[in-house]
Amino acid sequence: MRLAGSVIAIITLLGSMPVVALQDPTRPPGLHDAAVRSLPLRSLSLDSIVYGEDRKVAVIEGEALREGQGANGIRVRKIHQDRVEVLDRGRPRILYLDKLPQVRGTQ
Repeated sequence: MRLAGSVIAIITLLGSMPVVALQDPTRPPGLHDAAVRSLPLRSLSLDSIVYGEDRKVAVIEGEALREGQGANGIRVRKIHQDRVEVLDRGRPRILYLDKLPQVRGTQ
């Protein structure tokens, strides 16, 4: 019984202590501050989409990219007929084609 009481006392003592995250002693000072700050979403233009059975290409910021390819911090995940799923600096985004202006018929 004495051992069980000691174990309960140790568990109670450990449970009441604050939890502290371990610091990596090899990490340069101030490095974690940059990782915590999130970058604002930048404006990306989806210029066009070529969508076919054998070929899917998205032109983003003037770069022709296929699924899995990347450029300038953008990686194309999936190309659809009307949108493209990308990772922008590791953050998922969906880019849509701009709607064409409506043309009125003449009478």
